[in-house]
Amino acid sequence: MSQFSSVALPQVGSFVLLLALALGAYSFLAGAFALFLGGKEGEYLGETARRAGIATFAAVFLAAVALVTAAFTDDFSIAYIFHHSNRDLPGPYKFAVLWSGQEGSLLFWSLLLATYGFVLRLRYKTDPRLFAYASVVIAAVQVFFLMLLNFAAHPFAILQGQLPPDGSGLNPLLQYPEMVIHPPMLYLGYVGFTVPFAFALGALIMRYPGEKWIHITRRWTMVTWGFLTIGIFLGAHWAYAVLGWGGYWGWDPVENASLMPWLTGTAFLHSVMMQEKRGMLKTWNMWLIFATFWLAILGTFLTRSGIISSVHAFAQSSIGAWFFWFLIVSLATFVFFYVQNKSHLRSEHKLESMISRESSFLFNNLLFVIACFTVLWGTWFPKISELVQGNKVTVGAPFYNNVAVPVALLLLLLTAVGPLLAWRRTSLESLRRNFMWPALGGLAVGILMMILGVRPWKDVAYFYSLMAAMLATLVMLTVISEFIRGGRVISRHTGFSLPGSMLHLWHRNTRRYGGYIVHFGVAVVIIGILGTPFNRDVEKEMGFGDKMNLGPYTLVCQSYTQDDNANYSNEWAIINVFKGDQQITTLYPERRLYKASSQPQTIPRIYPTYAQDLFLVSDLYIVYEGRNDTTGQPIIKAHLNPLVPWIWTGLIVMIFGTITCLIPNTAPLRATVPARVQTAPVVGAGD
Repeated sequence: MSQFSSVALPQVGSFVLLLALALGAYSFLAGAFALFLGGKEGEYLGETARRAGIATFAAVFLAAVALVTAAFTDDFSIAYIFHHSNRDLPGPYKFAVLWSGQEGSLLFWSLLLATYGFVLRLRYKTDPRLFAYASVVIAAVQVFFLMLLNFAAHPFAILQGQLPPDGSGLNPLLQYPEMVIHPPMLYLGYVGFTVPFAFALGALIMRYPGEKWIHITRRWTMVTWGFLTIGIFLGAHWAYAVLGWGGYWGWDPVENASLMPWLTGTAFLHSVMMQEKRGMLKTWNMWLIFATFWLAILGTFLTRSGIISSVHAFAQSSIGAWFFWFLIVSLATFVFFYVQNKSHLRSEHKLESMISRESSFLFNNLLFVIACFTVLWGTWFPKISELVQGNKVTVGAPFYNNVAVPVALLLLLLTAVGPLLAWRRTSLESLRRNFMWPALGGLAVGILMMILGVRPWKDVAYFYSLMAAMLATLVMLTVISEFIRGGRVISRHTGFSLPGSMLHLWHRNTRRYGGYIVHFGVAVVIIGILGTPFNRDVEKEMGFGDKMNLGPYTLVCQSYTQDDNANYSNEWAIINVFKGDQQITTLYPERRLYKASSQPQTIPRIYPTYAQDLFLVSDLYIVYEGRNDTTGQPIIKAHLNPLVPWIWTGLIVMIFGTITCLIPNTAPLRATVPARVQTAPVVGAGD
């Protein structure tokens, strides 16, 4: 490490962070004054504020580059680098040092927010005044995070005392390939919801006419929602593949922190369609997008304040007070402008029928909010009980499941029925005609499961699994029937084949049919989750040649060994897996000890049994739990988790649907048709 590196990087990083704070503050203050001033003077001042916001991005980007460079050059004079890196740390994880600790993750958050602001300010000509308001709101949030970085959690603080020869190393739990992409995806979702909130607050302050702000922010919101969805699922997969407990979701407070804004954000994506189509739920939508932004900040507060304990959380620090006051100020600001301008949010229409798409969206939103409140209450209950009773009472998975599972089943039902309902009102005959075949398909799946041995009257978990399977089938068949029904109409008008007509239907209204694909993916995820009550596990000490049976599989310990490299030492078992007399694979469950941090890590080995079980795929999940101190033999724990791979498949389908929603519609085909057909409704013309 050169002398220039050890001296220049902390100085450069500290300087550009101060510069970014000055630029962000100017962008906020000058932008707000320009909006108040108006006229030519305000326009000129607003342009300088816009450019200052762009320059803020450049300054924060330089700070991030300086921190990453310090990690790659092993600059342990910087305390953050010493605590989160070491010389033998692989390159991808040195890059991930940027978001692996408290100070770096706040810098990364600020960088992402500056990037979103940079893109927004480049696109300001779409609607200069609305974009100016949104830019001021984003600048205000940016100033808060830059104040944190400069005064409370400085990433370039110098390590006191003699310069150490090596760092403490990255947390072993974070030394996994997914952790290079999971936090960025999660943060892109967290941070991204600032943009639609900024537009919503700007539209509220200026009493923006019409629904144009929703059209402007639709793609911003969907992209952000997509990132948050990926981040949550990657976090679940990381917990499944690294923590070694055989599960993927434990209702951990930090897991809950990411789920809450996802729930309200999903509700917002559905309810804005009512505002676009019918001018309804304007107040509700304002509060939903504020709640989504506010819950994202609350989640950041939870992980950084030390107020809750979690394997995912950062160490306890004093910045919790900063977040607390920011939450209070942001709530007070929103309430002030809402009270001042709420008359602008009157609905243009009322709910006309309980059997309509409006009612479907309304019930959908209520269920999402109930689920969010349940998660919020359960997450904070230990702290509330400590303040009220003096002792901390922790709620576990049963509390969440008692509410979340029934709510999820009702949401599945609405997801299936919603596409079959028309705006304003739907006739019962139309609903019966469109719903009959999907309903029969779902019922057939339920009967088949009971024939195969599922007894829902014996265990409530089996009942929920049966209902989830039936409703997930109902959702998938409803989506398929919608594509087929629309494709037939286009085929009849144009003479195209049914597959070609369905493809054109998809391109004609990408938002609607992309949404259907997302719903199909959700159903696939539910199928993966419903296997949970049927999980099995077994644990045994295994010497050479010892066998262990789990379901249709026999595990044979071939041998166990150990190794050593610069970053960690490890030991593992070699387990041959047989089904009947045929060996199907060999697994190598592992346990590591990282040298820099002296911390252990378990590396499970997972074998999805696609080839053996076809659609009833399971995960064979093997954990090396260590050695018996007396015999020296390894202790192996094996799990058989039915259907889990469907969860990750469902995520892929959901992301494909989200991307589809972002593709512009194509022009409808023009075809000469008989006069009696020309009056037929246009299929896929809207939601």
